[in-house]
Amino acid sequence: MARSPTSVVLNYGFFLVLEPVISKEPFTTDERRAVFALASLYSFRMLGLFMVLPLLAIYTADLPGATPQTVGLALGAYGLTQACLQLPLGWLSDRIGRRPVIVGGLLFFILGSGVAASADSINGVIIGRFLQGCGAIAAALTALAADSTRESQRTKTMAFVGASVGLSFAFALVLGPLIAAFGGLQSVFLVTAGLGLCGLIIVIFVLPTPVTPSVVERGDWEASHVFGGGLPTIYGSIFLLHSIMMASFLVVPKLLADGLGFPPGHHWIMYLGTVILSVPPALLIMRQGRTDRDPKASLLTAVLPLLAGSLLALNSGSLWVMGLGLTLFFAGVNSLEALLPSTVSKLAPGKLRGTAMGLYATCQFLGIFIGGALGGWVYTRGGLHGVSLLLLLSGALWAAVLLKTHFQTSSLVTSGD
Repeated sequence: MARSPTSVVLNYGFFLVLEPVISKEPFTTDERRAVFALASLYSFRMLGLFMVLPLLAIYTADLPGATPQTVGLALGAYGLTQACLQLPLGWLSDRIGRRPVIVGGLLFFILGSGVAASADSINGVIIGRFLQGCGAIAAALTALAADSTRESQRTKTMAFVGASVGLSFAFALVLGPLIAAFGGLQSVFLVTAGLGLCGLIIVIFVLPTPVTPSVVERGDWEASHVFGGGLPTIYGSIFLLHSIMMASFLVVPKLLADGLGFPPGHHWIMYLGTVILSVPPALLIMRQGRTDRDPKASLLTAVLPLLAGSLLALNSGSLWVMGLGLTLFFAGVNSLEALLPSTVSKLAPGKLRGTAMGLYATCQFLGIFIGGALGGWVYTRGGLHGVSLLLLLSGALWAAVLLKTHFQTSSLVTSGD
């Protein structure tokens, strides 16, 4: 299957806009090729995750064995196995190299997509989703991005990789329903398998030879390498970011359609427009993150529009207010998706960067799983006010922890960097 042209254009367009804004020093040719390829890989994988979010409950309802519990398991299975395997596969990438782990993970992702596409029962979909989740390569990909670039380009590199997740989230909300309208859920899984195949081609033929990770001897392990310097706060931040994203988008599409009378077939206009409007403030926040030695201020600056935007969107009474809320929301999402992995790459030493990224990615996918499950539970019992309160408490906790954290980059720099 051909590469998704829209995904590539989105990544490349953001690449051209972001590079001169976030840093005066340009990428080298090899760095530019590596970062664009890795951002595309992230986009392809995350599209496969996000496209099915608004579809599973509708298109699996008539399958044998489908109940609210089994459909919920099918929805969460991907995030659950991703969370369980990020750390061991990130650790493995520190020892055998990034590329073998990435190739193996993509093969599982393609296999799982094929199983889900051919399933004739809800159990088949669950098995396929579990197999998709076994392709837990986010930690290895992020570590490879750090390995393939200079320290001076690290923030910009993570900006591209992280922003590709936010862009994929918005694009999937448009693409998933469009594909399903023509070929059902099976076509969505087949497209996902095709995107995985494209990713495999990128790894084999496009990615430049990565830097060989430092060999980690048995005595080199130190807990401070993956738990010191404020890293636990960053792990918690990515957990809360994706929890808030999932909880918010359990409600926003329904609110747009039922509360504001905006036809579902036109939702893509709202999402695309607000994502575009969110790019300038997101770039400003990311630029602040590059110039600030202490990441605390830039992270807090990004959390505030995320929280304000989500609360505004959930309690909007007009399309204009919804648009403003989503613009603020996506500004926070895109800037945090860039700032958080960049901060991990600065705090974690090179020889255990894959392990640290494994913890980071584990918390990311746990946030997807728990945010969706908890948000749904709260929404059935407390409605919009209940979800709004959940987001408010999450944001207040997040800000409080950031304010109390003392980040110590220099204490974790080792010769492995």
